[in-house]
Amino acid sequence: MGSLHDHQEDQPLLQDLNVKIQQTSMVFPSKPSERRSLFLSNIDRVLNFDVETVHFFAGQKNFPAEVVADRLKKALADALVAYDFFAGRLKINRETSRLEIDCNGAGVGFVVASCDYNLDDVGDLVYPNPAFAQLIHKNNDFLKPGDHPLCVVQLTSFKCGGFAIGFSTSHTTFDGLSFKTFLDNLAALAANKPSSVTPCHDRHLLAARSPPRVTFSHPELLKLGASLPDTDPHAGVFHASSENLDFKIFRLSSDDISSLKDKAKSCEGGSSTARISGFNVITAHVWRCKALSAGGDDPDRSSNILYAVDIRPRVNPPLPKSYAGNAVLTAYATAKVKELEEWPLGRLVEMVKEGAIRITDEYARSAVDWGEIYSGFPNGEVLVSSWWKLGFAEVDYPWGKPKYSCPVVNHRKDIILLFPPIEGEGVNVLVALPPKEMDKFQTLFWEVLKAAGVP
Repeated sequence: MGSLHDHQEDQPLLQDLNVKIQQTSMVFPSKPSERRSLFLSNIDRVLNFDVETVHFFAGQKNFPAEVVADRLKKALADALVAYDFFAGRLKINRETSRLEIDCNGAGVGFVVASCDYNLDDVGDLVYPNPAFAQLIHKNNDFLKPGDHPLCVVQLTSFKCGGFAIGFSTSHTTFDGLSFKTFLDNLAALAANKPSSVTPCHDRHLLAARSPPRVTFSHPELLKLGASLPDTDPHAGVFHASSENLDFKIFRLSSDDISSLKDKAKSCEGGSSTARISGFNVITAHVWRCKALSAGGDDPDRSSNILYAVDIRPRVNPPLPKSYAGNAVLTAYATAKVKELEEWPLGRLVEMVKEGAIRITDEYARSAVDWGEIYSGFPNGEVLVSSWWKLGFAEVDYPWGKPKYSCPVVNHRKDIILLFPPIEGEGVNVLVALPPKEMDKFQTLFWEVLKAAGVP
């Protein structure tokens, strides 16, 4: 059976990487482009916060840090020709009061830094060490007050020759799939090869209808009131919790996932023949554990789980796979706590599956139109954010594939992350909860697997 991994029980975390900034600069597009304003869809607008990822690389004799820095800067400059919006800045259109990107060629930030430790000294790269935040440079006030690049890249070299590349990017620019495409193109350019994919920038493909038509109730969206104009281009909705939280990683092997699938198929309410995806069964499992560990004695309390669904193939006509903006919507499933406790796993898996099936072209258009009418954003008890199969660790740079790629984790108890292991099959489930809730979650998490007869 899989294992609970709590790094703090194994060895003390390296809390200070002692990172020293060597140089900060801007990278500009290698060729000039016409200045323009880029329309942002209602999906883009609500994702106005930064996403931070770190990509670790083993040392390569032919690619010392200074060579990587030069190749990376040149590749970025070339990438900013096709991705001209990435070198722009967020602004409010005075006529429409909407958030847009001013494609003004102002550039992305670039930081060269060093660390006094070997990469092996950092320890387990899987565990969400808060010190990894030192491998990221914030976008705010980068080189001068008031300047907020949409991307800052930090290259941090370790004593052993290994290094980390940290990206801080505005979520308004990319979703996970389009950022993976950007990284593939960046890696190709760093190898002096042409870009692998030409990005599609037409975000009007996900513009609201005129007039907007909301044809579904959208309980997955929190309505704050009538539509409000965008007033601050840097006012996001993503906030961390101040509670004391335990962080634990639950490691599921491919055998564990198969056992969960078998359990779901054998349950009344589940299909014995229909294909069950690993994502659906894991999401159903963590939903039950999260809801039952949350405390409170009200069995009639409603619990809803949210998870992202790629709508590129779901809208009509389908969006190109190269669509460079945000093309994900939040699917949901809702049940009462007593139902989550009593219903078989198979039924919960079906509910998660139905949540994704619900997102048809009309549902997606209705959700986009909802954002045109109301001020609000996705809201639920728990959001499952899957980095599991985005493939960031499969990007092939001239200096090799990453040893590991991971998000810099925020202090949030309402987000559960799924991401791949460093080696082999399976998945890591990262959970952050107050200590008492974590104890209950942990017990519940393994109960189903034990009941399935997994040793």
